[in-house]
Amino acid sequence: MDYWERLFLYRKKLLLPRINQLVNWMLGITYVCAVAFLAALVYEYGFRISEGERAIIHWVYRSVWVVFLLSMTLQIVFRQDDSPYKFTPWTWVLSVLLYLTLLPVVFHQPESGTEVYWIWAFFRSPYYRGAILLLYSFYQLSGSLVRLMGKRTNPPLILAGSFLVIILLGTGLLLLPRATYDGIHWIDALFTATSATCVTGLVSVDVPSTFTLEGQIIIILLIQIGGLGLMTLTSFFAMFFMGNTSIYNQLVVGDMISSNSLNSLLSTLLYILGFTLTIEGIGMLVIWYSIHGTLGMTLDEELFFSAFHSISAFCNAGFSILPGGMSNPLVMQNHNLLYITLGLLIALGGIGFPILVNLYETVSYYLGYWKWKVFGRSRRFDKRVHLYNLNTKIVLVCTAVLLVVGTLVIAVIEWNQALAGMPVADKLVHSFFNSSCPRTAGFVSVPLLSFSVQTLLFMLILMVIGGGTQSTAGGVKINVFAVAMLNLWAVIRGSEHVTILRRELSHDSIRRSNAVIMLYLMIAFAGMFILSMLEPDAPLLAIVFECISALSTVGSSLDLTPKLGGWGKILIVLMMFVGRVGAFTLATGLIRQEKKRNYKYPSDNIIIN
Repeated sequence: MDYWERLFLYRKKLLLPRINQLVNWMLGITYVCAVAFLAALVYEYGFRISEGERAIIHWVYRSVWVVFLLSMTLQIVFRQDDSPYKFTPWTWVLSVLLYLTLLPVVFHQPESGTEVYWIWAFFRSPYYRGAILLLYSFYQLSGSLVRLMGKRTNPPLILAGSFLVIILLGTGLLLLPRATYDGIHWIDALFTATSATCVTGLVSVDVPSTFTLEGQIIIILLIQIGGLGLMTLTSFFAMFFMGNTSIYNQLVVGDMISSNSLNSLLSTLLYILGFTLTIEGIGMLVIWYSIHGTLGMTLDEELFFSAFHSISAFCNAGFSILPGGMSNPLVMQNHNLLYITLGLLIALGGIGFPILVNLYETVSYYLGYWKWKVFGRSRRFDKRVHLYNLNTKIVLVCTAVLLVVGTLVIAVIEWNQALAGMPVADKLVHSFFNSSCPRTAGFVSVPLLSFSVQTLLFMLILMVIGGGTQSTAGGVKINVFAVAMLNLWAVIRGSEHVTILRRELSHDSIRRSNAVIMLYLMIAFAGMFILSMLEPDAPLLAIVFECISALSTVGSSLDLTPKLGGWGKILIVLMMFVGRVGAFTLATGLIRQEKKRNYKYPSDNIIIN
């Protein structure tokens, strides 16, 4: 055996295990430092600190920065081709951005006023370094979270656990001294954090008068995370920078976002984030245009108001930082564009991300087709049929029907009652807006107590139906309601098959839809029964409205929420959590699934009617 063979064996059998052990230790230290960095960041901006405490926090920042540089260097130097943690192009970009923080350390300060000086000052800025450290912390923690899914854990429980963690973190952040003007009780902080994370909109305190700008930023971040889902964000982050994960991880994530192919998993995640940011950005601009110069705000306040309400509407949260909400007299007149924009954002957020992806693919196909027809006749164009899948057709048709019917019903019933005294255009706009909000955003432009009982009962139906699956909306979902109605119609007609648009619905879809509705009604009734005992003086209609609103993550209330006692608020918190995670999802995660049997019992009939 020559020298090179002995060196190769020594490197592989003795040296590499030590190197891998060192890298793993460094990764563990990096995770701890990422948590320490986030904790120091929260402490600095959440508490009123002294100069001595600020110096300690900045020392923590510098220590974390050094550890991150060492960790990245070790991973690059000792990176192996067979390592499960690949370096994507974006990982290299993140590495370069991290190393650029060394420029002010290596080079002395250039002459002031020159272009080189401004470049040097940019990379020396604490905001640049803080942003890179924050990005790197998310990169490390999201990677570990996604790898946790590869431990054959229960996906429904992971989903529920992720929401629970965000709720608890949000509660802690809202209890920070700088998040509120005069402090807040922990139950109200828990209630608000749950309502924001579960994109519900029920509030036990007045948001604009209770929470400072920092507190309102925390609320809108909770809404954004809750609307997208923590696992969607962390999976995107991990796959974007890690390059690949285990097949099991990809299957779990694909099931969460309804992706039919592992090859399109990252692109689907990109579509979800892209659609969200694009729609919210456009909504923000339109809202700003509609309120500019009319609310007595500065430009910064107008932009924050627009961003807050755009995110709140698209995520179907229904939170507002305007005193009195969207029924504030400042916006009730000459702001029809604002209400129309919010209503459309609610509808877009409520149809679901799979529908938005399908619509994007269809639009892209037609653009490609017309481009080929005009410019590319020399090459072959692959024509496709059935561009819209059945799920897309059902959700879009049902959404349009519910919006139109809801607008007409509210307009007819309330034309000379709650909407009396308004111009015709305002009546139609407010009818549209108040038919959009019960599915499922808790905005109101007209106080609900001014509506008739018939309108409130109709709103309860809209609240139960909710929006599309895999959306930011709640309720039993449009898809489930449509399948149940189709099954009912088939039974009434005596048909053995449930069909729609020349497609026969599977037996499993019908069974699951009936189970979801039954479970929803059972939980809703249990909530009403318990709340009626906890709040014996509350009107029955207000209790029904409160429970359905919480379970459907709507956020509408007949002014009962602020009057609830401690146990009543905890009950509503539990119902909001179950409504956002999904009662059916939670039940299948908690109950052990029966193994598939290779036999079946003889069938029999039960007398019905």
